[in-house]
Amino acid sequence: MVTTHASDKETTVFSGLIDLDFGKVVCGIGKFVTGYVSAASSRGVVIGLSGGLDSSVAAKLCTLSLGKDRVCGLILPSSITPKRDIDDATDFANELGIKHKVIDIRPILDRFMEVLPADKRAEGNLAARVRMSILYHFAYTKKNLVVGTSDKSELYIGYFTKFGDGGADLLPIADLYKIQVRALGRFLGLPPNILEKKSSPQLWKDHLAEEELGITYETLDPILHLLVDVKLTVRDAAKQLGVPISQVKKVQEMMDRSAHKRNRAAIAFIHG
Repeated sequence: MVTTHASDKETTVFSGLIDLDFGKVVCGIGKFVTGYVSAASSRGVVIGLSGGLDSSVAAKLCTLSLGKDRVCGLILPSSITPKRDIDDATDFANELGIKHKVIDIRPILDRFMEVLPADKRAEGNLAARVRMSILYHFAYTKKNLVVGTSDKSELYIGYFTKFGDGGADLLPIADLYKIQVRALGRFLGLPPNILEKKSSPQLWKDHLAEEELGITYETLDPILHLLVDVKLTVRDAAKQLGVPISQVKKVQEMMDRSAHKRNRAAIAFIHG
């Protein structure tokens, strides 16, 4: 079940999170993107477009900072991708004026599954890794960098596929929680059909993020903010937000279990 009711204290923290100077945010991210691309002597960037909020905001920011001729969007549907998402991604790429291409990854996944054991979650993660392989193939051939589209909420609870959508050269929106990305999207003038779309990794049919997580981003993000940024204890965060301590413990556990996703592979040091 998804948590939907917010306490007054929770609403106060929520409001504070989205009370940002978004003009300053856009400027800061723009400087980051142009600086990183320049330092890498890259010709531009490649980004996966899903038709969802995060990839659309990231694509818009990259286009604003680099110019439309230095941004390439790839739309990589599988058999479970809704046609609406493909259309939304295509329409938005046209609106931005960036080069884009649709590549159906079904034949690639089908060949993999001819020799791999069936497992819904594993197949979903495989799709994410196939997409990232295609992005890096295009990036190499164009001497571009790959832009990741994960936000801060996803990163801290581990809601991404390791070496899949978690694989990228730069992450323009990874210091913004989901509710902040949505507010930034409004500031940037994204179409309502993208702004209002429920978050979904689309790793299997009818896959919705908040249903899988069992918590809304409106509840999750204030908890993450107090745990990550303010560095409160679980008990103090629950008290400040006026939410059950079990809810905050759940978020802390998600952070702890996914720590390996945010770290480089562990090295066995044997020389002192």
